[in-house]
Amino acid sequence: MTSTVLPEAAEVRNFCGGAWIRPRVERTHAVHNPSTGEVIGWTPMCGAREVDEAVRAAAMAYASWSRTPVPRRAEALFRYRALLEEHREELSRLITRENGKTLEEARGDVKRGIEVVDFACGIAHLSKGESLHEIAPHIDGLTMREPVGVCAGITPFNFPAMVPMWMFPIAIACGNAFILKPSEKVPFTACRFAELFQEAGLQEGVFNVVHGGRDVVDALCSHPGVAAVSFVGSSPIARHVYALACGHGKRVQAAGGAKNVLLVMPDAEPDATLRAVMSSAFGCAGQRCMAGSVLMAVGETADAVRDQVADAMARLKVDDTSANDAAEMGPVIDGGARQRIRSEIERAVEAGATRTLGDGDRALPPGFFIGPTLLENVSPDMPVFREEIFGPVLAMLRPATLEEAIATMNRLPYGNGATLFTGSGHSARQFARDIQCGMVGINVGVPAPMAQFPFAGWNGSFFGDLHVQGSEGVQFYTRQKVVLSRWDGSYRPQQGW
Repeated sequence: MTSTVLPEAAEVRNFCGGAWIRPRVERTHAVHNPSTGEVIGWTPMCGAREVDEAVRAAAMAYASWSRTPVPRRAEALFRYRALLEEHREELSRLITRENGKTLEEARGDVKRGIEVVDFACGIAHLSKGESLHEIAPHIDGLTMREPVGVCAGITPFNFPAMVPMWMFPIAIACGNAFILKPSEKVPFTACRFAELFQEAGLQEGVFNVVHGGRDVVDALCSHPGVAAVSFVGSSPIARHVYALACGHGKRVQAAGGAKNVLLVMPDAEPDATLRAVMSSAFGCAGQRCMAGSVLMAVGETADAVRDQVADAMARLKVDDTSANDAAEMGPVIDGGARQRIRSEIERAVEAGATRTLGDGDRALPPGFFIGPTLLENVSPDMPVFREEIFGPVLAMLRPATLEEAIATMNRLPYGNGATLFTGSGHSARQFARDIQCGMVGINVGVPAPMAQFPFAGWNGSFFGDLHVQGSEGVQFYTRQKVVLSRWDGSYRPQQGW
């Protein structure tokens, strides 16, 4: 298929063994432009049969790709990286159309993904083993990292470029074959990735795309030919993927949801803090696992912080991102998400929260839009504090001290990210030491690590041992072999060996 210019209601196909395949399926899923609500494509809802076809093709490719010299694997990724750069703007606009995020956010989505490809291009250094001579008399020891086999990636709708590229560049660089199952809501970016791999001359079958929903997820997690599964999505599904795939003997990394807190101290720099809070809470319409969805303002400056944030929310340009490049916030992914978010807001109000600014305070375009919402008088026992909403909703609490804030934050079941805004090194050190989460920001609204570091969720935000990205990603997609050798002439084979 070609997707440089999307036709209306485009047909989506699988990519298997280097060929585009029209799957024989009974059901399809409508793909919308979230800014307008129009149907722009149909995703085939595949199942175990299509997964088996992809696994067979990947296994065949793995047999030779795993033995391809590491520098040649890196060369393929360098060519791929150049094509991604060449088509960066095209990819960004494709993401805006099928996902609804602003053009600036889509460009960031692509940029952060390319950074992982940059990292993976260094695989010749990243996958080196260790050695120690004379570990025992006349015996040398060394380690080697080898690929694990056919790997699968199951990715969400909110980052059609970045999240898949957390996975497949490193997996392929390490010598594995890869099967991508993108969200059925955003299939086109994944298909374009496959087209660019074809253009880059990647060996057929090394990268494959299978579309669908839960049937494909469960088939990948249980197929005996899949060695490793990477997942990013909600915590309930992450837990399901982890249990099912581990139960079938696979290594698994499953990143789940989050409830990230933005903590503002009285000595925080006001303007920079406001920009970071707005970007964190309402970037991508709040649909990201690193979104700041709880605002805590400590002490006597809480009213001023609230007023600044509410004023900035009221001025936020919410518009059709496919028609207005200057839009500052776009729609949520579909009508179901919009209704769910509105229901969560109403539930919070019924529980005692106050809607200071909300959905009804502005005129919204057609499409799946919901206005940015600020909820006050939120307490730690409310669901809006504990549960992920995944939308443009910011809940506000007013702890009296830093210690109280940290204790409250550590009651959350998740463990992705938390940020402190302060001018105090003492407060920053205490916060970084005592907060119970994997990614900490100091005067940084979204503390998502760069490609060289792991995306290190804790607690209910992650299931597994080795995270995506960085050296942990290389470790996940390889297994270690230890070799002890003795060549001093004293070894004599016994008769009959």
